[in-house]
Amino acid sequence: MDDNHLGEFLRARRARLRPQDVGMASHGVRRVAGLRREEVAVLAGVNADYYTRLEQGRERHPSAQVLDALGRALLLDTDALLHLHRLAGVAPAARGSSHVTEQVGPALRQLMDGYTHTPAFVMSRALDLLAANALADALFTPFTPADNLARMIFLDPAGRQFYRDWDRAAEAVVANLRQAAGFDPEHPRLRDLVDTLTERSAVFRSLWAEHSVRGKTRDAKELLHPEAGALSLTYQSFDVRDAPGQQLVIYHAEPGSPSAHALALLGSLHAGQRRSAADSTGR
Repeated sequence: MDDNHLGEFLRARRARLRPQDVGMASHGVRRVAGLRREEVAVLAGVNADYYTRLEQGRERHPSAQVLDALGRALLLDTDALLHLHRLAGVAPAARGSSHVTEQVGPALRQLMDGYTHTPAFVMSRALDLLAANALADALFTPFTPADNLARMIFLDPAGRQFYRDWDRAAEAVVANLRQAAGFDPEHPRLRDLVDTLTERSAVFRSLWAEHSVRGKTRDAKELLHPEAGALSLTYQSFDVRDAPGQQLVIYHAEPGSPSAHALALLGSLHAGQRRSAADSTGR
């Protein structure tokens, strides 16, 4: 991961825009895709040389006002704008996040176990699965192991069958990791994960270079489980207040829908398997 994170992000987002996207006329032959640096500077109302220094990493301390102006010029959405601020060290939680705990407290585990009819799990910013309830364990049985959502999608052969819209899932997980990098670009776990995925997956390399940023909030999931069949789920994610960096994710099926019945069947099958295993060990 390059240490000029701010410049890399600005260059990548500039390259995604055309003059017509921002209401500008295009003049002359363009040697590379996207807006020119001078055009971004004009749109943001900053000096062109100053903007060039930002991209090249020779200027690393822009003000919040400059970042907001650049966000408007580059048509950044809320997640991407917050990411830009973090990369510049301006956002409220830009630093000090390297001490994120990866221990899930007993009260949260008890809460998850109370969700008997829906999968619930806790993950870190690097998308490591830190804890899961019984139905989430059952849902992720196609993966060996079910340890990290990014690794599961890009490196586990089961990923392309499990996620029915694999391309969308892949784009989302990379955007989630980009957001995590904004909180702590030098976090060892995140660096190792990105290095591994970059080395082993050409698709990841391509998506990572796009610098898309998105946090987990709510979305639809179209899954295919070998035992439960097709599942159409939505999810909600919640920040864990006493463990910054952790998120509780809860999957949900429409009550009475085929997906709800399939989840119930999956839960019953795996509950029976656990009872059989316990009986065989005499416990």
